[in-house]
Amino acid sequence: MAKIAYRTADVDGFKVFYREAGAPDAPKLLLLHGFPSAGHMFRDLIPLLADRFHIVAPDLLGFGQSDMPARDKFTYTFDNIANVIERFTEIIGFNRFAVYVFDYGAPTGLRLAVRHPERITAIISQNGNAYEEGLSEGWNPIQSYWKDPSQANRDALRAFLKPEATRWQYTHGVPDEAAVPPDGQNLDNFYLARAGADEIQLDLFGDYKSNVALYPVFQNYFRTHKPPLLAVWGKNDPFFLPPGAEAFTRDNPNAIVRFIDTGHFALETHAGEIASSIRAFLSH
Repeated sequence: MAKIAYRTADVDGFKVFYREAGAPDAPKLLLLHGFPSAGHMFRDLIPLLADRFHIVAPDLLGFGQSDMPARDKFTYTFDNIANVIERFTEIIGFNRFAVYVFDYGAPTGLRLAVRHPERITAIISQNGNAYEEGLSEGWNPIQSYWKDPSQANRDALRAFLKPEATRWQYTHGVPDEAAVPPDGQNLDNFYLARAGADEIQLDLFGDYKSNVALYPVFQNYFRTHKPPLLAVWGKNDPFFLPPGAEAFTRDNPNAIVRFIDTGHFALETHAGEIASSIRAFLSH
């Protein structure tokens, strides 16, 4: 079994918690989680890759074991979260690395790629969207809040923060719900229940429109730099649709797209298959 270390880094006064495994001189792989999770979503994947890669999986600020500063101390936008992760990679010496992006990890990691294309050796997108055709109708309530940031529209999004909504995200589109372990979703709900976490998450729902606004910038990056790209996608994802994965090949013809018969949190049921795809992809 791979030895995993659990560490924290001081990033300009904020504590960023991260998991680390693999030899320091091995090719570097940064794992970026999504909503409402944290680095624990990679608990099955890390041991399957640590013999080949130096892996780091941070918890985004406001998530997991990283600091959750009050909203008057930190403005919760994707730009600011990406700023923290960019500084984090510099502090831990991740100067050139492949990046695995999922959900919120995609707009975070792609901001890093656009800012510093020379640092990115490859991109693995697991249900990490960068195209409008990838957005399902499940985004409609959030898009209503973008168009009219009223208190009523904000409060309507609280349903996404309830435990049953988390469970639905984990189980929707999975052929056998009995294959989905309860551990990850229960830990996510623990973090979501913390005082103040709801308002932080609602702020990020509102700011997600900044990610969609950057889609043309991300797409130009794919066309211009053509990073090696693997899209490995739970095809039954209720939020990010298969056309969002297929669209990568429009701007990056060498992108590899693979679909898995599962939902949004594909690692919960298919970590082995995804690890095999990553090993083959990054061995070229």
